[in-house]
Amino acid sequence: MSLQSRIEQKLVEAFHPERLAVINESHLHAGHQPGFDGGGETHMRVRIVASSFSGMSRVARHRAINDLLKPELDAGLHALAVEPAAPGEPTRW
Repeated sequence: MSLQSRIEQKLVEAFHPERLAVINESHLHAGHQPGFDGGGETHMRVRIVASSFSGMSRVARHRAINDLLKPELDAGLHALAVEPAAPGEPTRW
């Protein structure tokens, strides 16, 4: 199973989102470090809308997602951009 799929599965199980997009942005970072060609699954963006986030601060939402995905970060996920929202809140997507 790909890292992207594992992240999606964990987020669905934990937050039951109305909308979810896990985007591999590794290719956008090619050349940022010597020898990095942008391949693989090192940079991910999570866009998620879930009622679980209602009443939570932005920081609390980020912490909840980062805590859930800590094993992936510890295993080599280099960057995780998070865009969480509760239903009815404005999103950029």
